[in-house]
Amino acid sequence: MPEKLTGKTVFTLLEVTKSIQKTIAERYTSSFWVKAEMNKLNYYKQSGHCFPELVEKKDGKVIAEMKSNLWKDDYQHINNEFLRVLKEPLKDGIKILFLANISFDPIHGLALRIIDIDPAYTLGDLEKEKQETIQRLQEEGLFNKNKSLSFPLLPQRIAIISVETSKGYIDFLKVIDKNAWDYTFFHILFPSLLQGEKAVEGIIKQLKRIKKVLNHFDVVAIIRGGGADIGLSAFNHYSLAKAIALFPIPVITGIGHATNETVSEMVSFENAITPTKLGEFLMQKFHDFAFPVQKAQEKIIDKSRRLMDEEGKRFQGEVKLFRSVTGHILIKNKNTVQGLGQSLMQQSRFRFRNERQHFMVIRDGMKRNTMNFWSSSRQVLNNLEKNIRNMDPKNVLKRGFSITLLNGKTIRNINEVNPGDHLDTSVFDGHIQSIVTAANKSSDHE
Repeated sequence: MPEKLTGKTVFTLLEVTKSIQKTIAERYTSSFWVKAEMNKLNYYKQSGHCFPELVEKKDGKVIAEMKSNLWKDDYQHINNEFLRVLKEPLKDGIKILFLANISFDPIHGLALRIIDIDPAYTLGDLEKEKQETIQRLQEEGLFNKNKSLSFPLLPQRIAIISVETSKGYIDFLKVIDKNAWDYTFFHILFPSLLQGEKAVEGIIKQLKRIKKVLNHFDVVAIIRGGGADIGLSAFNHYSLAKAIALFPIPVITGIGHATNETVSEMVSFENAITPTKLGEFLMQKFHDFAFPVQKAQEKIIDKSRRLMDEEGKRFQGEVKLFRSVTGHILIKNKNTVQGLGQSLMQQSRFRFRNERQHFMVIRDGMKRNTMNFWSSSRQVLNNLEKNIRNMDPKNVLKRGFSITLLNGKTIRNINEVNPGDHLDTSVFDGHIQSIVTAANKSSDHE
């Protein structure tokens, strides 16, 4: 009961909250369906209860917000339905259509008690978001941007965006690293979450990192281990799809699901249904290159063998013809050479006899001439010898001549002698020493 204080009616807080609780209970007697975005699930493992934060947005701004309660039993039932229909549990950031009633508690305040959630509505909202993203990319001319790039002939260098512990990532590596053809791949992992509210931001961040070292890679591979459509909602996000569409090198995806393609897969250069299939796609590129090369090799070898065989046969034919022609020429020329040899021998003998006779005539003539020359030369030499003997000083002295010397030098004229000079006169049988007393010139020389 309210109290009376100085003429005022005063209620306690409990009384007010109880009144509100009663009014709401009497006014809202039935349950009703509500659509909203579940911003936060706020699941508490210890109690099993959830306290979702519900919001409504318009143009990106929150225009309504309210707390809600999802008790343990109801949560387990609803979560099982999501797992059955969507193969994913309840989570943050999804739009839901839920059955609720209004409750008011004096301590916890006003809240919506969630009784049930329709998983089909959530799936439909995801499809709506997907179609809006597709339409926007098409209007902006970006939808086929990445597909229009030229794909490397041999995509060896791969930048991989995945979770390191993902089974899909491991399966992908098994295909490319342990192939039976020894094809060699270079790859680096750029780790990122691939589902949940942080997936879009994480993948875009890694794409930006790869872009900084773009010259080291041929392609980007986005690999996920599998999951249902709600787990793939991040790949329908406009920002992520746009980043993939505008990426400067081909982006290939192996998200790992068998349902409709996500927008990110649609705008990527190539999409495979599983990471394993994506690895096989890369392997096929190597096969496509290796197969023609192998065929060309086989063709070259076959062509070379046939050419060698043909040329070998032609060469053998040429050798036979050459042997036949050269044999005939050799026989013919041999006979010619033999005839010429015999003729040469005959002519040589004849010429040798003629030249020998001529030589003998010349030899006899040279003999006679030589003998005459020696005879005449001997006579000349004898005469010279006789004259030399006559001119010998001893022989000259024998004939009565003498030689007078002055100081060891022969006196040639009277002018060389002066009175008082000592002279040495040689005669045939000795020397005469004399002193000049007078030197008179002959009158014949005056």
